[in-house]
Amino acid sequence: MLIADAVMGLGAGLIAFYARFGTEVTEYNRVYLWLSAMLPLACIIALAANRAYERRFLFVGTEEYQRVLRAGLALTAAVALTSYALDVRLSRGYLIVALPSATVASIAARFAVRRLLHRARANGEYLRRVVAVGHPQAVADLTRQLRRERYHGLDVVGGCLPPGVRGGLESVDLPVVGTFDDIQDAVEATAADTVIVLSCPELDGRALRRLAWQLEDDDADLILASALIDVAGARTTIRPVDGLPLLHVDHPRLAGAGRVVKAVFDLVGAAVLICFFAPLLVLVAVAVKVGSPGPVIFRQVRVGKKGREFAMFKFRTMSPDADACLAQLRACNDSDGVLFKMRDDPRVTRVGRWLRRYSVDELPQLFNVLLGQMSLVGPRPPLPSEVAAYPDDLRRRLAVKPGMTGLWQVSGRSDLPWEEAVRLDLRYVENWTLTMDLAILLRTVSAVLRSSGAY
Repeated sequence: MLIADAVMGLGAGLIAFYARFGTEVTEYNRVYLWLSAMLPLACIIALAANRAYERRFLFVGTEEYQRVLRAGLALTAAVALTSYALDVRLSRGYLIVALPSATVASIAARFAVRRLLHRARANGEYLRRVVAVGHPQAVADLTRQLRRERYHGLDVVGGCLPPGVRGGLESVDLPVVGTFDDIQDAVEATAADTVIVLSCPELDGRALRRLAWQLEDDDADLILASALIDVAGARTTIRPVDGLPLLHVDHPRLAGAGRVVKAVFDLVGAAVLICFFAPLLVLVAVAVKVGSPGPVIFRQVRVGKKGREFAMFKFRTMSPDADACLAQLRACNDSDGVLFKMRDDPRVTRVGRWLRRYSVDELPQLFNVLLGQMSLVGPRPPLPSEVAAYPDDLRRRLAVKPGMTGLWQVSGRSDLPWEEAVRLDLRYVENWTLTMDLAILLRTVSAVLRSSGAY
């Protein structure tokens, strides 16, 4: 990343020089060539000051991108204050191009490196060997999640269970490599470099402290998994009280200035996208009408924020009698939850199959966004029948507007188990940020082009 950021900084400086002065080097603009050469160092210092190179922030989540943005803003502010204090006149045209370009280029480079690394980890490369410590069910659940989300780079190679417990990991085909008293030996036997301790009463503060001392000799990392489910690090703060680390959890940001910005972004974004896709919308409408009898737009009642129902718009992809045939196809449901999904649904028309593959059928939902019923990013809009079957915890999804895209859609869509899809939607509600929305929108483009889980 140091090399990538240096290259991006130098490229941004040269682009800014060319945009402001062209290719001719004169006595006046020669100093800006030196500034372009110094820009990579300035960018790296700003990124390092904002801890953008710390391993825990790299290649996972949106925190890395937020730190790059903060570094860009800090560098811009530092240049402005320095030039003002020293009365140095710098070309504003040069700075307006150079600093934002360096920030955007750094984010793009990190995104590209992240994609390459995640692809390599999916193939079993660059994985850290993990020994999971806890009760059988918790160890099995952690193993399933890390195997499903291999981009985290953690590969569970063994489990340490409470004394007297010998089994319980057969469902994930994970060997039991010891008890809570054998963790250090288990690390050496499996050549592990990471130990994840799950929440369990047997391992109190003193036991964890002794374990940390033992792992120092093996240079193995110790990770404590909180009992909190899907709470992002931005909402948690460690507050030491007389040597006791207390974990303070902030409430999720369901209101406030950020939500106002999101609402404005939704309206402006939807209007721009409708204008951009207008020719495609017309062509698809004609194709749907010619392809099969029936209306062009399919209206379906969905449940929005706080349980309010609304009519969601989609291009019709099924035959007009699709709802009447649903009861006969219930037994063929490919989903493991209340959601009905079928890979080879006979009700889908020929045109509809293509529209679904690339999610073009969902473009009319932009009008739902304009009407304030949906957001560009959010949980999947559920049917009333699905909401009626929700347990109490799952109704938390209705605390925000449903979205055209979301974590569920960019993580595999219909290929995901129902439980995992629900967990992703709840994670979004609990940990929403504007940066997360932007990251999901970028990932949506990749997910649509791959057409993974779309049927």
